[in-house]
Amino acid sequence: MSQTSMNSIDQDKQQQRKEAKKRRTRAYKEQPNAGQEVCGIWCEQARLKPSQVISIYWPLGDELDPLPLLTQLHSLGHKMVLPVMLGAGKPLVFRRWQPGDQLQDAGFGTKEPLDDQPQLEPDVILAPLLAFDQQGYRLGYGGGFYDRTLDQLRQHKQVKVFGLAFAEQEVSRVVRGQYDQALDGMVTPTALTTF
Repeated sequence: MSQTSMNSIDQDKQQQRKEAKKRRTRAYKEQPNAGQEVCGIWCEQARLKPSQVISIYWPLGDELDPLPLLTQLHSLGHKMVLPVMLGAGKPLVFRRWQPGDQLQDAGFGTKEPLDDQPQLEPDVILAPLLAFDQQGYRLGYGGGFYDRTLDQLRQHKQVKVFGLAFAEQEVSRVVRGQYDQALDGMVTPTALTTF
């Protein structure tokens, strides 16, 4: 892919991010119970084994709140992990989390487990996003953390990745580049969809 094409994709993604942030902010204000609704839908419809390690993000700003689901899945016996950024250009690692564990600031206004928590590889990842489409692509924040991580994990294990978002974050087509990784499904306050 030429540098000109990559620059054009980057510009298109930035514009799509700007529009997606507005839609997400509006949905966040209009749906204060969305986290509880997602928890109900996931727990009713997802088919998970109790031994599976599940990653959920710690919420940032107006992201859909995954904390009800995080707590519920832990109570059902799942090992829960939170993503940890090790630096620009590096894939995420995942550290164990349990209710009551102390968290540390991770930058960008989010939290992560302390450095002494064990690292585990997730079997299922619930990822934040700005926009998604029905082809299974997500628009993230532009750092490439989830794409790098999924590329690395998928080279040696089967990991399922679901976006977690408001239905209003769906777009007809996410602008995508050559390194963007597809999701296996989406969870919104109204449905769990697989691709």
